[in-house]
Amino acid sequence: MARYVTYSRTGGPEVLELHEGPDPTPGDGKVVVEIRAAGVNPIDLKLRAGIRPSPPFTEPRRVGFDGGGVIVAVGAGVDGVGVGDEVVIQNTQGTYATHVVADPGHLTAKPEGVDFETAAALGVPVSTAYQALRSLEVENGDRLLLHGGSGSVGQAVVQLAVARGAHVVATAGERNHDRLRELGATPVTYGEGLLERLREASPEGYTVSLDCAGTQEALETSLELVDRARIGTIVQGAQYHDLGLQAWSGGSPEPLTPQQQAWREEAVPAVLPLIASGAFQVEIGRVLPLDQAVEAHRLSEAGDVRGKIVLVP
Repeated sequence: MARYVTYSRTGGPEVLELHEGPDPTPGDGKVVVEIRAAGVNPIDLKLRAGIRPSPPFTEPRRVGFDGGGVIVAVGAGVDGVGVGDEVVIQNTQGTYATHVVADPGHLTAKPEGVDFETAAALGVPVSTAYQALRSLEVENGDRLLLHGGSGSVGQAVVQLAVARGAHVVATAGERNHDRLRELGATPVTYGEGLLERLREASPEGYTVSLDCAGTQEALETSLELVDRARIGTIVQGAQYHDLGLQAWSGGSPEPLTPQQQAWREEAVPAVLPLIASGAFQVEIGRVLPLDQAVEAHRLSEAGDVRGKIVLVP
């Protein structure tokens, strides 16, 4: 029997429920993936809580969009993948489960040197970081001000930006400074006096800013230090959009452009070989069993776990 996490109303983590049902079968053009690990993302929490708008409930809603697993069934008309293939799953609703039906276009072959927990941690954070940096045209010689550098997206931003030749100054709590230095960023503690500390960290100034924190001080310091044309956010979309700044998701009323969506789709295939070779790191903060999805959401909301929270069936 398959197991899967659902919710039938918005609310706190307690609305999540674990159910059993028949193993799914693939329709035409689809495959069934046996999940080995599923990534927990902020968007999962926001949809569950009703913070991010979604259609009215007509049936229990599945949870999760990222995962890693093995193809166990292939529908008619599917080419290029087969039973036994190990894959990275992204943009596929329902990965908090033992099995999920997926579009082959949302799967990427998992290299042998990448484990399933790491594969499950990639989709949303890596694609978000990659697309944001491409949208802001970050390149060699840029001085990037990154607000919120220690989260999963922030860590991906640091590594991708450094690989492009940018100097990164990232805000974070002091307990996360060593991790940011390890990834190649200059860490700065947020809070009172931030503007002065940022100026000291990069006397030459900043050419671009990305907000992954969502605080008012992130917005205010970015406006003080960076040209408005190169300020962006992934978390305060509505506010940044109203100010004429760049915003992607995070409540932005503007949908992603076809080019931005294409960049998101490029991200995981681009990063997987780097992980396999040791040139890109993914920090796994906690690994919990599937039946502890409620606890996973509580931990994520509390913000006490640095790195990715992953569920395993």
